[in-house]
Amino acid sequence: MKINKLTIALAALSFSLLTSSCEKQLTLNPTGAISDGVSIVDASTARAAIIGAYSGLQDVYAHHYPTLGTMPADLVEFNGSLTEYLQLDQNSIPTDNVKTVSAYKALYKTINIANSVIAKIATVSDAALSTTERNTILGEAHFLRGLAYFDLGRGWGGVQLQLKPTENFDAIKGIKRSSLAETYAQVHKDLLEAERLLPEDNSTRNRAQKSVVRALKSRLFLYQENWAEAENYATQVINNTKYSLVESYSSFFAAPFLTTESVFELTFASNDRNTYWVYWYPSSLGGQWNIKPTNKVVTALLDPAQGGDRKALIKQLGNEYYGVLYNSISSSTDPAYLIRIAELYLIRAEARAQQGKLAAAAEDLNKIRNRSKVASYTLSSKAENAKGELLLAIENENALEFPFEAHRWFDLVRTKRAGAVLGLTNTNYWLFPLPFTDIQSDKDDVEQNPGY
Repeated sequence: MKINKLTIALAALSFSLLTSSCEKQLTLNPTGAISDGVSIVDASTARAAIIGAYSGLQDVYAHHYPTLGTMPADLVEFNGSLTEYLQLDQNSIPTDNVKTVSAYKALYKTINIANSVIAKIATVSDAALSTTERNTILGEAHFLRGLAYFDLGRGWGGVQLQLKPTENFDAIKGIKRSSLAETYAQVHKDLLEAERLLPEDNSTRNRAQKSVVRALKSRLFLYQENWAEAENYATQVINNTKYSLVESYSSFFAAPFLTTESVFELTFASNDRNTYWVYWYPSSLGGQWNIKPTNKVVTALLDPAQGGDRKALIKQLGNEYYGVLYNSISSSTDPAYLIRIAELYLIRAEARAQQGKLAAAAEDLNKIRNRSKVASYTLSSKAENAKGELLLAIENENALEFPFEAHRWFDLVRTKRAGAVLGLTNTNYWLFPLPFTDIQSDKDDVEQNPGY
């Protein structure tokens, strides 16, 4: 049983207040504020601005968001000395937790850059910027803003919808928190515009295009329990021959660059490094080992009937195991995996099961199981048990397919299973707290999530 969240949260917050400098307390800048010096005046600055938005997303997914999507759940655990990880592992998260604050601020930074592109690109007069390229950049900005608001919504609930560039604090005065439904409605609006503007697919897998938008729409509809549309958009992506499950599970991360498995990923380079592997690897291999697989997931991955060849996700060191999804020790160039085609099969499986299409749902589930050398799932012969058992099998498959990606925690929260699986029955703690500084800087418009 995890220790009391409120006790640790209050203690950590008290310590933070006692040790914060006067300057830190007085300097309360809006999240994601940008300088007026960020200008989009021609083709080159427009291109640079949208790359800046992708770079902002890298800050989110190179470390912070995958940690938030895994550590509060049951498949990875704290294994070091950093308090921010312990707080996540024990679901005892104060309002100044480094990981939640960093992810929240980085998402708003991405939003703000996207807002600048959306607001200013129409004013650019440059023959080098064709209508097609202008529309593509604008579509990318809408997609990235939609993705960022989706990730804020599923992590923190309804948030402030800042839809114009924020250059100073006064720009966000009067913007109250929206509901989660309103936040997801804005995500949908952005994705509709992105789908309209973006080109049909080409060979690119690290920039937004129509299938990437459709994949995120499928995920959004899953969270909204719009099963028919989740199935519809998942099918559109699955039917695109550009995407396919790689022949062996480990292929997509052992040679981890733009495989057919990848619908959307963020790439890194030697001069733009992703050092997330450091947190997963033992010190003897150059890492810090703050994050490690739990015994629960190790046992499942090593079981041929459950893990199959997904046991390649872990390696043994003495009596311990460490995760190797992020494994570019020499170069630190692991991609950030945002959407894989495997997720679309499991989204469609769940959506079909919820609609009573059990045979079709089992077929999608078995695509994932069989790829990993796991025997096919057989539907229960008892009709009254078949749907529930199939949904549980899909949940378990998601756990083993994406144990170290940003899925497990959010899956348990959206299906309202966090209480049964984690023992975390207080639903207040199914959302992360908003940063303390944001509450302090905008008390009139921003209310903290209950329980914090």
